[in-house]
Amino acid sequence: MSRLMFYIIVGLLMVVGIATSVQRHVQFEIPWLPGEQRQVWEIEAGINFTAQGGPVQVDLALPSHQAGYRVLTENTASSGYGLAYQADELGRTARWTIREAAGSQTLYYSVQMLVSDDARSPAQTPPDVVTTPWERPYDTAASQLIEQAWARSANNATFARELIRDINGERQEENARLLLSQENPAALVVRLLNQAGVQAREISGLLLEDGRRRQTLSSWIQVFDESGEEWAIFHPLTGEQGKPDNLLLWETGGRAVLEVQGGTNSRVTFSMMTHDQPASAAVRNHYSEDTLLNFSIHSLPLEEQALFQTILLIPIGALMVVFLRVLVGIKTSGTFMPVLIALAFIQTSLPTGLIGFLLIVAVGLIIRNYLSYLNLLLVARVSAVIITVIAIISIFTVLAYRMGLSAGLTITFFPMIILAWTIERMSILWEEEGPKQVLIQGGGSLITAILAYLAMNNPWVRHITFNFLGVQLILMALILLLGNYTGYRLLELRRFKPITDDEKPS
Repeated sequence: MSRLMFYIIVGLLMVVGIATSVQRHVQFEIPWLPGEQRQVWEIEAGINFTAQGGPVQVDLALPSHQAGYRVLTENTASSGYGLAYQADELGRTARWTIREAAGSQTLYYSVQMLVSDDARSPAQTPPDVVTTPWERPYDTAASQLIEQAWARSANNATFARELIRDINGERQEENARLLLSQENPAALVVRLLNQAGVQAREISGLLLEDGRRRQTLSSWIQVFDESGEEWAIFHPLTGEQGKPDNLLLWETGGRAVLEVQGGTNSRVTFSMMTHDQPASAAVRNHYSEDTLLNFSIHSLPLEEQALFQTILLIPIGALMVVFLRVLVGIKTSGTFMPVLIALAFIQTSLPTGLIGFLLIVAVGLIIRNYLSYLNLLLVARVSAVIITVIAIISIFTVLAYRMGLSAGLTITFFPMIILAWTIERMSILWEEEGPKQVLIQGGGSLITAILAYLAMNNPWVRHITFNFLGVQLILMALILLLGNYTGYRLLELRRFKPITDDEKPS
């Protein structure tokens, strides 16, 4: 029963670790491999108006997460103005306010949009059907247009398509031309759709083209189906259904894009450009919205992120130690001392770390050998070794600096307490079992530290452990499985070599 519970725990760790990692990859688009690039659009909206010398309030509709695009960052430049972001069921807006302003005014809003195939539009509330009565003879023309398009349609989407073609297409007749004298094409289509009981509204979008300046928004028509849950977008002039890949929906609530109180001659223009940036940097800005299910180290300050980037590598080193000790049979001086030495190698680089480690241990053993003649107590002896290690590291660092070897300065990253205990253990081992065992365990520790360093310093491993915390659960499951192994180690198989030699035919 206990064995069954053990495998259930291991299985749960595996499943949860894999599931959380896949969830982060799918939901947040964190790549499995480092170095992947993502396309990002930088869009700047410039608002110009003439203030009349009194209080001013400016409202600008803002884009939101939507199909194909996701908001990364947004900034404003508005000297002297107060700023507040607001959101409701119709969308997001930025509101600038100032107590007194006069003359020409310019405000800027910039946003970075990540091109994302997995991004989805939020649920939208269908607009109310608003019917505005027509005066004669426009009422008759509107009724005839609605009847003709309705007869050729099967649902709200096809009705909207036929209506647009009747108004702006080759089938345009006198009725359409008469009504176009009262409304622009997009507003006319929406008005006729509402008159027929169809939920529809005019929305604004920006066609993205790299390097374009002083662009304006274009009008599109959003039509909801009979249930009010699904919607489709139509071009108000051609009647083409569907959202172009380069169309960024800027305002989808059916309200004005720009409203200025206390100013005249207001307008907003857009400039845009695109560039590629690493995927990890592109998605990092989402983490401020994370819930507990979307927990991420990226929500911490950068200093703490750098610390955890190293800490999260330790389980990889622990897995290497368990594998080499349990399956291979390598002996080490101390259980997880090689992991800490491997961490020091990451900071110093492997060649510098190896040289520094060998020098410190060699000199430390010589000094420790002298201390053994003083018959000190264990605590005092280890304390003396710690001070000796600190002195050795200090001397080597100063000498490296004097000789112009800047790499030698990183030797201070070695764990001094661990080195002191390593020297103490090796010295005792030398006295009890001889130099051969010192070389075996010291060499095993060094080999294990090098292999752990190679595993921990791999760019893919660093990327996976830092961005997918579920990997820690997978590593835990693997270590538990290795800890359950009771068979022969690989290095122990050589004991059976004489038997196999005897069984060979002569």
